[in-house]
Amino acid sequence: MTRRAHRRDGPPRPSRPERGGDTEFMKLSRPVSWFLLAFGVWSWFIWVTFVKNLWKDGSGLAFDDSGDPTAYFWVHLLLAITSFLLGTAVGWIGFRGVRALRAEKA
Repeated sequence: MTRRAHRRDGPPRPSRPERGGDTEFMKLSRPVSWFLLAFGVWSWFIWVTFVKNLWKDGSGLAFDDSGDPTAYFWVHLLLAITSFLLGTAVGWIGFRGVRALRAEKA
């Protein structure tokens, strides 16, 4: 059997980013960074309020007559947890962008 050489589609990329290359670190603008940070904070505020209201629900949607959680409760709790996680991730990206811009300015 013959051994095939590994074919590459392009030259190897450097391990560290180069200036002007396609592997340079991405920089967020100041407005985008603040928007992402504000979105993360807003997401937490809205969904924490929603979960508090869901927990205190007296309409019969979230809890049945015996006090057990309904499917409505579980679906909306899952939505809230997902939104907490996404809001945290988006807010963290915005926070890091704001922090990087401040470090660059100093």
